[in-house]
Amino acid sequence: MKKIITLVLAVLTVLTLAACSAPAAETKTAEVGDPAKKAILVVSFGTSYNDTRALTIDAIEKAIADEYTDYDVRRAFTSQIIINKLKERDGLDIKNVDEAMQQLVADKVGTLVVQPTHIMNGYEFDEMKASIEPYEKNFDSIVYSAPLLTSVEDYMALIEAFENEIAVDVPVDTALVLMGHGTEHFANATYAALDYTLKDKGKNNIFVGTVESYPDLDTVIKHVKDAGFTKVILEPLMVVAGDHANNDMAGDEEGSWKTTFKAEGFEVECVLRGLGEFSSIHDMYVQHISNAINPPAAE
Repeated sequence: MKKIITLVLAVLTVLTLAACSAPAAETKTAEVGDPAKKAILVVSFGTSYNDTRALTIDAIEKAIADEYTDYDVRRAFTSQIIINKLKERDGLDIKNVDEAMQQLVADKVGTLVVQPTHIMNGYEFDEMKASIEPYEKNFDSIVYSAPLLTSVEDYMALIEAFENEIAVDVPVDTALVLMGHGTEHFANATYAALDYTLKDKGKNNIFVGTVESYPDLDTVIKHVKDAGFTKVILEPLMVVAGDHANNDMAGDEEGSWKTTFKAEGFEVECVLRGLGEFSSIHDMYVQHISNAINPPAAE
């Protein structure tokens, strides 16, 4: 028995020494792209409405490309349903975020700016970042630019856009009701913050509501009534005037914002224009990229 124990201990000792003396396995490091190869990835939810896509997402991407001529501007959509529909219906091949990142890595891009066209820092923004993070090791630099409404300065810039471009033709006796999407994410507070800021800046005839959260349609109707308006213009607070704008807002079916306001006795006009149609909104995204590349010095 002692001989067996001695033999076992000897074998274990040999194996331990062999393991200690064996060369460590090589750790494969990720190949990093060329820092001189620069790209801006513009990430949008997407839309299956070709006309509004041309006027909004295409226009935003063109404004960015015109400003940052030393960057290659790429596109990605986050809605796989829309990507699949465009592929099947129109033969359009639009990449999702993961596919776009794979292509950027294959093209050996080393410097990347990610610009979402989202209104806020909600679930879409979080999921976009989660899709990109596994690829960060393949880039010399990745910076994330901000969604449309991120800082106090953004709210002020949007209000200025309404003053100078978006709502210049709205009569003072008419309520402009902006329909946002809404979300269960805490970023939904963006809508209430925008409405508060509009009122604080004297825009007492502009109201903000959401399709899927708060402030909801009933809340907005109450506020418009309390303010004494009988005429309403409905306009989407969305980058594109897509399905929500055409159906939930301007649709003829019972329960749409248009039919509900009419049922409450309002005179209603619908404007099917996404925010992405306006040059002042393009300028906001362009400025966000500038802030991401060269962050302003902290005061």
